[in-house]
Amino acid sequence: MMEHARMHAKHKGHEAMHAEMVLILIVTLVVAQLVLVQWKQRHPKSYNLVTLFQMWVVPLYFTTKLHWWRFLTTWFIFSVITAYISFRATRKPLACTTPRLVYKWFLLLYKISYATGIVGYTVVMFTLFGINLIFRIKPEDAMDFGVSLLFYGLYYGVLGRDFAEMCADFMASTIGYYSASGMPTKHLSDNICAVCGQPILVDVSEEGIIENTYRLSCNHVFHEFCIRGWCIVGKKQMCPYCKEKVDLKRMFSNPWERPHVMYGQLLDWLRYLVAWQPVIIGFVQGINYVLGLE
Repeated sequence: MMEHARMHAKHKGHEAMHAEMVLILIVTLVVAQLVLVQWKQRHPKSYNLVTLFQMWVVPLYFTTKLHWWRFLTTWFIFSVITAYISFRATRKPLACTTPRLVYKWFLLLYKISYATGIVGYTVVMFTLFGINLIFRIKPEDAMDFGVSLLFYGLYYGVLGRDFAEMCADFMASTIGYYSASGMPTKHLSDNICAVCGQPILVDVSEEGIIENTYRLSCNHVFHEFCIRGWCIVGKKQMCPYCKEKVDLKRMFSNPWERPHVMYGQLLDWLRYLVAWQPVIIGFVQGINYVLGLE
């Protein structure tokens, strides 16, 4: 009885303290969300740049503390290749082979991350339904493997999209067909792709061996890899030349490719969780520390 009384006296008032901590968490989350939305609407470039830096550094900090050497290895390889690609994209004058190199790299990264995320999700679901036992795999091992693949796919999917956004804007302005005001700074010939600036060799009505040619609703023509990278990987929903909105459903005749757009929206949501959620939680802990709440 005496021990119970001492425990009760020690924790007296903790209910009110916990209620205050929950209230601080809720208020901070709401205010932070409003601030981030306003920041993104008013100053999108600075918001995207800071978010990209957060996406790149925050997971590195935690994985270094946890000694996740496999992730650190893939992070280093990704950083080296992407740094080289970004360096090529920011050169003036822009080499004629650079735009296709950039888009092919980010399309490849997009497909690898998408496939990795799907495999990871499938492994997690199979583990939850006990299918791993058929192959005599321990549930904890199967779950660790699935969650790791899901993390790799989602993380590099988000990071790749953000780097693609930055490279797409810079290359388009360097090539000269795109400007912030919406008015093209060069005249576009009928047989030139407005994304990469290279000639179009395959007619719209022909089936290409490597890639097809797409004509948008505004009648401008593009290489398949270029316009897919511009619209999906680079998150551009408009014609690079005249700024008309691109009809993605009209572009995709294969129904299996439409989920890629929804996957891109999922990555936008995960960007907030990876880049800003740890910062917000750290800010909440700082407030609790200043107020003496434990």
